[in-house]
Amino acid sequence: MPTGPNPADFAVVRATNLAVVLRHVHANAPCSRADIAAETGLNKATVSSLVADLIDRRLLRETGLTERRIGRPATMLVLDGEPYVALGIEVNTDYLALSAIDLGGARILSWRRSFDGLDSTAARAATAIAALARRAAARIDRQDRRIIGLTVGVPGLVTPAGVVANAPNLGWSDVDLAAALRSALGNPAYPVTVDNDANLGALAEYRYGAAAGHPDSAYLTGELGLGAGILIAGQLVRGARGAAGEIGHVEVVADGPLCACGRRGCLEAVAGTAAIVRRIDPDNTEEALRDLDPEVAEIARRAKAGDKVVVDALTEIGGLLGRGVAVLANVLNPSLIVLGGHYVPLAAWLLPSAQAELNRRVIAPDAGGCRLAVSELAHSAAASGGAASVLDAVDYAKLSV
Repeated sequence: MPTGPNPADFAVVRATNLAVVLRHVHANAPCSRADIAAETGLNKATVSSLVADLIDRRLLRETGLTERRIGRPATMLVLDGEPYVALGIEVNTDYLALSAIDLGGARILSWRRSFDGLDSTAARAATAIAALARRAAARIDRQDRRIIGLTVGVPGLVTPAGVVANAPNLGWSDVDLAAALRSALGNPAYPVTVDNDANLGALAEYRYGAAAGHPDSAYLTGELGLGAGILIAGQLVRGARGAAGEIGHVEVVADGPLCACGRRGCLEAVAGTAAIVRRIDPDNTEEALRDLDPEVAEIARRAKAGDKVVVDALTEIGGLLGRGVAVLANVLNPSLIVLGGHYVPLAAWLLPSAQAELNRRVIAPDAGGCRLAVSELAHSAAASGGAASVLDAVDYAKLSV
């Protein structure tokens, strides 16, 4: 005997349609109900019902403005989302960074705290991350807002289940960080996920930074480690097991210096931040790598002062960086590659030679249209990308609020 769809089927369809409407307003606000119906193919009655639901949930609001057009004036809609906040936290070798962004795109919190990741076990790191998240949650709760998700970025290979398979610079291997964080946070009502820091940086630059308008782009982390987050048609390229983007471990110098991964001549070993510090100040101790900010600031100061040794070294390192990113440009043909992290204050001396080497090595005319740019988010990129990944999950109905 034939039967019709069950209630669960209708619930799934409605959740999907709610996400379609929310995503359309996100991309096109201010817009009217009629605009949404015309662009999405949903009928006007359905759109009206969906919009009413989203207004009730405080995800959309009417602006009170009307658009002049033939016939009845239209009430315009924009995102609301003020009660709902997404958290992102980045773990690095020398700091933790946190960003809290509401569903309307307003940045609520932006924190950066020192953290000795080189000496912290994964368990101690989970405790520190959870403490930072709890502090943010208390602040957000006092504002009568609700956290809808937390994504943590880690400089290493991360499985879809949130296990850090390998993070060489942190000394972690097979760490179930997502489970450890859920436990440390007392199994919160919101989802807790873990991702690669470069992936999250790429999302953030595309959504909020230098890569806006560049759906085919890449982001280089520029921290103690060097990884790439890659977007094709606005979607992250993760690979079969989530290991895509390890550009730092492409060999660019035959039999070059030893890398943290155990191989020689990797891009990270010759053009990563630690390599820059070691190259310019060979007498510097490993202790300097525990707090890279002052080391990089001193290199930038010397370069600005015209120190020839520093300028020549940065120019040469920029060329090596260009040699590495040319691999990305030849294989993927992005329109933009963004340099982030500690590359930002050194970009004036790295970028010219890096772009020149990129142009020289890319087979397509005019480097396939690929150019290098500097991050607009600096050290907040991965944390902002963590928050953005939560907001994207709402946009695509993978997370309900």
